[in-house]
Amino acid sequence: MTSESSTEKKDFNHQLLDKVIHARIRFAALAYLLSVREASFVELRDSIKATDGNLSIHLRKLEAAGYVECMKSFESRKPLTNYRVTDEGRQAFMRHRRHVDMFCDHSPELQLA
Repeated sequence: MTSESSTEKKDFNHQLLDKVIHARIRFAALAYLLSVREASFVELRDSIKATDGNLSIHLRKLEAAGYVECMKSFESRKPLTNYRVTDEGRQAFMRHRRHVDMFCDHSPELQLA
């Protein structure tokens, strides 16, 4: 047992993590979209190294949660699908990141050199 006071005790409640974001492909897609203003499906797929089918399923889940929006258009008669993060998605990602950081804070084994 540690000598940590109860007010300093960390909360390791897994339910604090956003289950929509926590999946690897959804996390990577959201993180990438946060780093750019918007991205085409192809750019996103290539950047996070996902397959078409897998990425489309995960993007639909992010869209259903209100975390990303999908814009469809045509360019030279070819369909073009772009995605961008919504304000709700940005806030959810930051909240999720804070919770993940909370799990890792003050763990000596996790300190970067």
